[in-house]
Amino acid sequence: MNQIVGTHDVVLVTLDTLRLDVAEELLAAGETPNLAAVLPGGRWERRHTPGSFTYAAHAAMLAGFLPTPVEPGPHPRLFAAAFPGSETTAPGTWTFDAADLPTGLARAGYHTVCVGGVGFFNKATPLGSALPSLFAESHWERSFGVTDPSSLDHQIARVEASVAALDPQRRLFLLLNVSALHQPNWFYLDGATRESGDTRASHAAALRYVDARLPRLLGALRRPSLVIICSDHGTAYGEDGHVGHRIGHEVVWTVPYGEFVHS
Repeated sequence: MNQIVGTHDVVLVTLDTLRLDVAEELLAAGETPNLAAVLPGGRWERRHTPGSFTYAAHAAMLAGFLPTPVEPGPHPRLFAAAFPGSETTAPGTWTFDAADLPTGLARAGYHTVCVGGVGFFNKATPLGSALPSLFAESHWERSFGVTDPSSLDHQIARVEASVAALDPQRRLFLLLNVSALHQPNWFYLDGATRESGDTRASHAAALRYVDARLPRLLGALRRPSLVIICSDHGTAYGEDGHVGHRIGHEVVWTVPYGEFVHS
């Protein structure tokens, strides 16, 4: 990372609520070809999330605690705030003397941009402003949120505008929180209705929608960029009686992760 920071844009794409099992099944079935084309080895990496719901997971990731590989560690981190005794800070880790990654990258000359999706990014309340306030530039509108079936199209249009306005000599740190996987997602599944509600199948249909928009998103990014694409947490659709997240269930804690250089 010490060769990446300063020479590459850094892009964190969080596929909010995406389940690992659904992501792996669609990949194996050839139903997410655009993700397959960019993920290392054409596969997702299994990792453990640092938080069981959006706010907790993003607060941790924006402090440098990305999802952790499932194998026993310790696992060196890409980014880490400087603090004594860190067992996951290694020679290849880029360290920053700040409480959060956006501030650390800003001090390294990056312009920081947040394009929000779910309600924790809507800036309508003090809580909804906490994560966006870490960035120099932040955007949210209703069309980016969970109720709009074209939310990612609208978010990518905002990314395109922000990238186009950026000083070409300045590096970018972008957080894109993709809301499409989050409930409600019934409207992505043919034949589903509001009354039938969200299901594992509609969650999968939402991922197919996201995959189809990936080429446009990558086309909006500058080269070279380090792209990290992952879920912040999963969600339950009836497993052991659970629905939703913010619980300690395997389908919530184990998430898909990938990173690659877009060059």
